[in-house]
Amino acid sequence: MNLRETEEIIKKSFPNALPGDEILDKYFKTMLEEYEIKPDKTLFATSICSDDANFSADFSKILSRPFVMGGLGGLPYTGITGMVAYAHHIPDNGNAFIFYGPHIGFNGNGEIGRMRRPGQSHDTNSCGALMLALDRLITEDHEEVYVPLSSELDFQQTMLERSLMPFKHTIVHSENPKLEITLYTYNVIEKMLKKFISIAKNEFHCEKIILLGGIIINTDPELPDYLDVKNFEVMNVKDIKSVKTHDFSDFVAFKDL
Repeated sequence: MNLRETEEIIKKSFPNALPGDEILDKYFKTMLEEYEIKPDKTLFATSICSDDANFSADFSKILSRPFVMGGLGGLPYTGITGMVAYAHHIPDNGNAFIFYGPHIGFNGNGEIGRMRRPGQSHDTNSCGALMLALDRLITEDHEEVYVPLSSELDFQQTMLERSLMPFKHTIVHSENPKLEITLYTYNVIEKMLKKFISIAKNEFHCEKIILLGGIIINTDPELPDYLDVKNFEVMNVKDIKSVKTHDFSDFVAFKDL
């Protein structure tokens, strides 16, 4: 498929999707001009899948030193400790910027959940971790019961699957389960991040936290990747509702994460 055909297929599932570079330019310009965010005073963080395909719409091209929260599927596996550490690393008088979301592929035939990776002649799953989770949810729905037990040998995958279990019936019985599991994963990532921010609020010694969330759409190597933005939000730290949880302050090292 050519660029026009690919974009037409992508927009059937993601009507607002744009090439990654366009998204980067648009929102970086917004942060600079409307919110006067200074790049050298902004610490960039990501909660996206660790998949090597996710290089498009990459703000680290402009904002250096990214703090990596995400793993398989894009969930912020670094948890509360990771969010506190991130808050402590923000430059003096600076701001926070977090880019997050899952990814999904569209191959040369327009098939969702598949892509051809650079240097390969065959298609593979994208997101591989989500497509594996989907296969297991489908198996549970139709055959034997599958329960994603915690395992230190594969804890990210089991955590990803456990986070999606409450939505399994809707996902499996939707018109397009591959799309549906991706959308639910986006919601899980966003909910987790906002919860961690609320818990760690008092550790953010900055004015603003900027959130940019969406679905990264992978295509074949010859074509640009796309991004469907779901949320752009500028949070004033003083207005964030603090959520109390277990107290970390008993540990001296907590304040110096």
